[in-house]
Amino acid sequence: MAGESDDNERTQDPTPKRLDEAIRRGDVVKSSEVSTWFMLGGGTLTLMVFAGPVMGSLQTTFRGLIGNAHQIPTDGPALVALAQQLAGEVAVALGVPLLLLCLAAFAGTAIQHRIVFSADPIMPAFSKISPAAGLKRLFSAQALVNFAKGLAKLLLIGAVMAALLWPQRVRLAAIVGADPAAILPFTRSLAMQMLGTVVAILAIIAAADYLFQYRQWYERQKMSLQEMKDEFRQTEGDPAIKGKLRQIRQARARKRMMAAVPKASVVITNPTHFAVALQYERGMNAPVCLAKGADVIARKIREVAEAHDIPVVENPPLARALHATVEIDQEIPPEHYRAVAEIIGYIMHLRGVARGLRS
Repeated sequence: MAGESDDNERTQDPTPKRLDEAIRRGDVVKSSEVSTWFMLGGGTLTLMVFAGPVMGSLQTTFRGLIGNAHQIPTDGPALVALAQQLAGEVAVALGVPLLLLCLAAFAGTAIQHRIVFSADPIMPAFSKISPAAGLKRLFSAQALVNFAKGLAKLLLIGAVMAALLWPQRVRLAAIVGADPAAILPFTRSLAMQMLGTVVAILAIIAAADYLFQYRQWYERQKMSLQEMKDEFRQTEGDPAIKGKLRQIRQARARKRMMAAVPKASVVITNPTHFAVALQYERGMNAPVCLAKGADVIARKIREVAEAHDIPVVENPPLARALHATVEIDQEIPPEHYRAVAEIIGYIMHLRGVARGLRS
């Protein structure tokens, strides 16, 4: 029971496949504070860069409209045309700032995770409408963290705003009786100062919240030992089946190797631990290894060689060296040419003598 419990406890770090699957189904790292910071930062940048040109363009449009109001026809078609003209001029004036705000909103999401399209988050699920599940989410650790985060953010920004506005309290009180032309530069400067301070504070909050959300997401993706085993079987295959297939491939390779031994010119042995079957014919660059093996396989190679009258030569150092350096169907290394040539030459000499005696 204890081992089964350990297998089901999510204590293992998630694999790349597990993380990729979570992202594909829409379970991603998402911090609302990062998105808020990008929107607020984009809005502040837009105000700093485009507030003057946009206000100037709109001011010119509406000044002309008000100044020539008595000359503008307001019958049915003319009123529609006027509305269309005003909408076009407002769209042109606000088009670039609104585009920047959209890009800021997109960047706030894209910087946290790659863009994915998944229907899983919007699929109907009982847990989304279950009162018990709703209460559990309402009083969960995540909800408490969000509440504490919101309260801390409100207190911090409120304190900073109070610190910024307190020195300006006299000027703010005098705004009521000030010239309207002098109010706009002062309020704009103060507003930009406040927005810049809020953006700086939210940058720190957003960074901390993203790290927290990432840690929560990573912990949520952790796997149990059983899940690790199941994933390994899915991606790599069942180890038992892979082992069986490996044994079958090795058996077939040994069978093919043994079938090639009768074509060998000589078998060099250790004499009991290693055996290497070599083939050499006139015109070949160097002898080729047809078969090699140790212990049981070496004994079978010798048996096949003796059954087919293949010469078996005992040379322990050469047998060990060839077994370690040459592969099946490969030529022997150049450093062994001389030693192998002496053996093959001696065998060919014996065969020549035998043929001479028979004749």
